[in-house]
Amino acid sequence: MMSRRQFLIGSGAALAGAALVSRAQAASLPEAPVLEKAATQPPLIPPNGRPYQPVVTLNGWTLPWRMKAGWKEFHLIAEPVRREIAPGMTANLWGYNGQSPGPTIECVEGDKVRIFVTNKLPEHTTIHWHGVLLPNGMDGVGGLTQPHIPAGRTYVYEFVMKHSGTFMYHPHSDEMVQMAMGMMGFIVVHPKDPDRYRVDRDFVFLINAFDIEPGSFTPRVNTMLDFNTWCWNSRVFPGIDPLVVRMGDRVRIRMGNLTMTNHPIHIHGHRFSVTCTDGGWVPQSARWPETTVDMPIGSLRAVEFTADAPGDWAFHCHKSHHVMNAMGHGVPTMIGVDQRGVAEKINRLLPDYMAMGERGMAEMGEMEMPLPDNTLPMMSGQGPFGPLEMGGMFTVVKIRQGLARDDYNDPGWYRHPEGTVAREWAGEEK
Repeated sequence: MMSRRQFLIGSGAALAGAALVSRAQAASLPEAPVLEKAATQPPLIPPNGRPYQPVVTLNGWTLPWRMKAGWKEFHLIAEPVRREIAPGMTANLWGYNGQSPGPTIECVEGDKVRIFVTNKLPEHTTIHWHGVLLPNGMDGVGGLTQPHIPAGRTYVYEFVMKHSGTFMYHPHSDEMVQMAMGMMGFIVVHPKDPDRYRVDRDFVFLINAFDIEPGSFTPRVNTMLDFNTWCWNSRVFPGIDPLVVRMGDRVRIRMGNLTMTNHPIHIHGHRFSVTCTDGGWVPQSARWPETTVDMPIGSLRAVEFTADAPGDWAFHCHKSHHVMNAMGHGVPTMIGVDQRGVAEKINRLLPDYMAMGERGMAEMGEMEMPLPDNTLPMMSGQGPFGPLEMGGMFTVVKIRQGLARDDYNDPGWYRHPEGTVAREWAGEEK
C-alpha cells in the first residue's frame, strides 16, 4: 500500500502546499495539495482507513486526506485556476486545488468526513454535496442552510457518509457564474464491504461545457445554451485521455452532468448496464442492456460492462455538435454552392482565405486553417487511418490483452489482425 507521501511522488503530479489563510489556521488544517497538470493520475491506493478499490479520474486525480481522531479530513481550496483544455488552448477558470474540476473525493460508507473549504475567490461561495444524504446545515446552500463563505475565510463541513454510491460537489452561491467558470468535483463513496460491487477498473469524469470565444481565455458566464467547448473534466478531444482497459476486465464508468443540456453517451463494440445513479445502486433485476445512456442535467450515472472485445472503441456524446470544438452557430450552409468566383474576389483582399463547405465540412479535418491564438480547430486529432474529424466529448476505450492490473498507460493504436479492417471492394474474392 502506498503512503500518502509516496502517492504524491509516484503520481508524477506537480504538487505544492497551498498557502493558508492565516498562521493559526495553518496549524490546524490538513495540507491542501495542488495539481498543476491535466493528465490522468494513477489511482490513490488508500494509505489508511477502510480499504477499497480506488477510482481513476479521467484527466484528474483524487484528493489525499489525513485521519484525525476517527475523522477523515480533506481540504479544498476554491480559487482561480488556469486549465489546459487541450494542447494549444488554455482557459482562465475557477476550481479547486489548482484544477477544474476539483479533485475527486473518495471515502467509504460509514466514514466520518470533515471537509475544510478555504475561499480564495474574489467573491463568497459554498459547496453543496450533490446526492449525499446529510444534516440540513451541511447541505451547502448559501443563505438557506448556511452563511456564504466570505472571500479569505475557511469553513468546515462535517457529516457521515451513510450510503455508498456516486455523487458530486458544486457551489450553491452565485452558481450561474461559479458553475460557468468550472467549479465542480466528483465524490465516490465505496461500500463498506470492499468486495460488494467490486470491478477491476473504475473511471470517473464530469460532463461540463464552456462558452469561450476564439482567441480568448475566459468563459462567457451569461451563456445558457450556446456553448462551444464541450468537455469531459474540462478537456476536449484530442486532449481527453483514453480509457485503458485490460481484456476481460469488468469496467465501471461513472459520469456526472453539470451542463445545461442532456447528453446521450454512447460506447462502441460493447453493451453496458446502468448500475448506479445519484439516488443509489440499481438492483440487478432492474438493469437492462444498452449501448447509449442519456445523461439528464444535474444527474449521475454509473455504467458497467465486461471488456470482451480488443480494439480501440469510440466513446462519445451522440449529439453531433458536442463532438466539435469552437462551434460557430451562425455559419451558413454552403453545401452545393459554387464559391469559386466569390473566393477569387476575397483572395484579393485576404490571400489566406479558403472557401469551404461546398462539399460538406470533412475537409476541415485535413486543412490547417490559420486560427486566432488559443483556439482549437472544430475537429482535430489523427488516428492510425487519418483524421478522426472529432473534437469535444470524444475519446477511445483501448482494450488490450496482457496489461498489468494497474497499468493505465496508453498502449498506442490497436493493431488489427490481418483481414479484419473494412476495405475497398475489388470484385469477387476467391
